[in-house]
Amino acid sequence: MSGHSKWSTIKRKKGAADAKRSKIFSKIIKDITIAVKESGSDPDGNPRLRLAISNAKGASMPKDTIQRAINKGCDKDAANFQETTYEGYAPHGIAIFIESTTDNLQRTVSNIRSIFNKFGGNLGTNGSLSFLFDRKGIFTIPKGELDEEEFELEMIDAGAEDIVLEDDFFSVTTAMEDFGSMMKKLEEMNIEPENAELQRIPNDTIKLNIETARKILKIIEHFEEDDDVQNVFHNLEITDELMAEI
Repeated sequence: MSGHSKWSTIKRKKGAADAKRSKIFSKIIKDITIAVKESGSDPDGNPRLRLAISNAKGASMPKDTIQRAINKGCDKDAANFQETTYEGYAPHGIAIFIESTTDNLQRTVSNIRSIFNKFGGNLGTNGSLSFLFDRKGIFTIPKGELDEEEFELEMIDAGAEDIVLEDDFFSVTTAMEDFGSMMKKLEEMNIEPENAELQRIPNDTIKLNIETARKILKIIEHFEEDDDVQNVFHNLEITDELMAEI
């Protein structure tokens, strides 16, 4: 399995676990709210909102919850969320890139710095780790009744760099600049992805022994459990043994 597809598989499996504790719902609600505040409540004229609603449906979010999030975005008195990123190192040189959506920057940076410090890491300056990650479009698509060969040809035509079928899901990777054209292609094919997002894929990974790697995963979980954190990316190599635990 390629590095890109392995990462997307991990994100999908973790997404399923997150859904059980409603974490993924809060992430999507923030995405919808920000999209509405940025470009209005009409999905036809707001590609970001259309994507957020698609992800909400993929996560089985109830329609009334989606509508409440849209209404919240229309409310001028509702909290204004800001999108921020944080970069730093966990022990053993593991790079960690955090994306957050917050209505209180001071609280968020304080929480993130506290987690780094608590576990022997350090928060760096923005841009210090960007060279370690490539931004890629990752699409998770249920196979359903799709013809594998025909589907792959359509995806390649739309700019897919990597296509993997695992557990009855296609994982399709694109360059960041091809993300929009891939979304358009899927819409033309009447295919609704379970999830579609830009992810930060590590260029190289660091392999640690299983016990040390488990400790790093615990640190990552602490970041992910923070209410302001949307995504956490890292360059820890995920071995088959670690995959089994995830």
